[in-house]
Order: sequence, then structure tokens, then C-alpha cells
Amino acid sequence: MAEQTMTTFIQDLPKLYGNWGVDSEIGKLRSVLMHRPGREIEHITREDSERLAFVMTEGDHYHPELVRRQHDAVAQIYRENGVQVNYVEETDPECPNAMFCRDLVLGTPEGVIMARPGISVRLPEVKYAASAVARLGVPIIKTVNGSGTFDGACIFWIDRETVIFGTGTRCNASGYRQVCEELENMGVKHIYTISIPRRLKHLDGMLAIADYDVALAFSRSTPELVYEALEKRGFRVLEIPTLEERDNLAANFVALEPGKIVMPAGNPKTKKLLCEAGIECIEVDLSELKKGGGALHCITAFLKRDSIPVYPVKE
Repeated sequence: MAEQTMTTFIQDLPKLYGNWGVDSEIGKLRSVLMHRPGREIEHITREDSERLAFVMTEGDHYHPELVRRQHDAVAQIYRENGVQVNYVEETDPECPNAMFCRDLVLGTPEGVIMARPGISVRLPEVKYAASAVARLGVPIIKTVNGSGTFDGACIFWIDRETVIFGTGTRCNASGYRQVCEELENMGVKHIYTISIPRRLKHLDGMLAIADYDVALAFSRSTPELVYEALEKRGFRVLEIPTLEERDNLAANFVALEPGKIVMPAGNPKTKKLLCEAGIECIEVDLSELKKGGGALHCITAFLKRDSIPVYPVKE
């Protein structure tokens, strides 16, 4: 008679699936999922903005080859820093947002949760991202279903036991409940829930973590609850100094490891704050790519980061 399973999923993960898992925004980055923009971004103009969830200014249109070059530059920085870059090779040609993989795939300590986007034009993207994840052998522990909607960028990991979870136009009550259940199954004890302002849509429009003790926020959008959660864990919360730099996606950066980030160029005041706090900042030009409303954090789905210790909480 076969033996009854007595192990936990996290114990079986390395042997059955490989070395995957994410429990922070800053643990050394090892593996990501991206989608190099293809034909789906051809002939996109401001007139398509509302239908396609773009934020182009008047008169703007995409220059596809420049978008691709800027995307390639990000992938090259990742590779130069030891990150495995995996691609969603195929997507729906009617889905020009498909490069924003973070919204589709949420990395967790036990695999990934596949999103169900909060805007209908993005729904077809999920199956292509899921196929890419499955080919890599990453376990898909949940796909948001039923009436639920959820974008991966609605969650930030602080540590293995703690997340910030934003609801709003991209995550409804059903999606929230489904994802919370999975997080709790994995041992998450602290879920700080906030409402994301309609204009920002995701947490990475107003919040980022750069080091073990350094976070970045835009004070006019970030609730006191977030400040309290971070400060109780020993963080200094730097504040994006201007509305212009917030709108230029200053917080939409990716930590390569604790204290070293890749950030969008064109945010000198925020960069100065971060450098003064001891953060090494690598800038990259995303001026064309950002016309779609996202930057580094948006185009990068994290599949593997080194684990970090759980923070002691000071009451």
C-alpha cells in the first residue's frame, strides 16, 4: 500500500517543480517572465486609448521598434545582473497590453497565481502567460475564476508573512477573497488592505521597496496604513517629491537585489533621494514604452527571488 502524503507543498516544491518562489520585492532576483512586444503594438494611436486601457497624450502614437529596443534594454540589464529572462513567446494580436506581464502573473512562495484582469480587453492574455509558466515547470497554484477580477500588480510582498493588497478597478471583492485564501494557505499572516485610487489602478503607481529598510511612496496617494506597516518593520519611507515624477512612474522600478534597483530615467529628484539613502540606481530610458501606462515593474513578472528573513514587528 502506498504511503500517505505527509509533506507540505513547500517541502515538495524543489524536488517536483524546481527552484521557484517569491516572498519580497527585494530578494535577489533570479528569474522573470516577460513578453517582448510583437505585432500587437503595431498601429496603436491615442484613439485606441480608452478601448485598450492606454494613457497616451494627445497626438501620440507608438513607435513599435523603439518600444522593442527599450524593452530589450531592460532584459539585457537583467541578464547582466544574473537574472534568467523567460518569455511569453505568443499572445493575442488584439492585446497590445500583453507586455505588462506583472498584471498577469503573481509570484508567491509556492508558485504563481494567474490573474483575471480587471479590464476585459486583457482577458485573452492570461492563457498565453499561463502556457509559458507551465512550460517552465512553475506550479500554477491558482487561477482567479468565477466573477473574480485581480491583477498581479495589486499585491506587494513585504516578507513571507506580510503583503500589501490593493483593491479597486483592477481587483473586485471576489478576486480579493480568492487570492487571500491562497495567501493564507501559504502562511501569510498580515494582509494590509487598501483602496487603490482609480487613476493609479495598481500599487506600483505609488509605492516601491528598494532595500531591507528603504521604501518609496507618494504621500498623497499612499494611506497611513501602509506607512504604519512599513515603519513597524523598520523601514524609512522616502517620498516622491513631485507629482510630475510620480506621473513619470518614478516608483515603477525593480530591485535586482537589496539596495540595487533599475528605474525609469527622467526622475532626478527621486533618484537623488534614493542615492542619498544608499541605493544603487541603474537608469533606463523607457520614454516610448511608458506611453502604454507602465514601466519596469509592470513589464516584469517575478518567478524567483532569494528569500528574505521575516521582519520583526515593533508595536
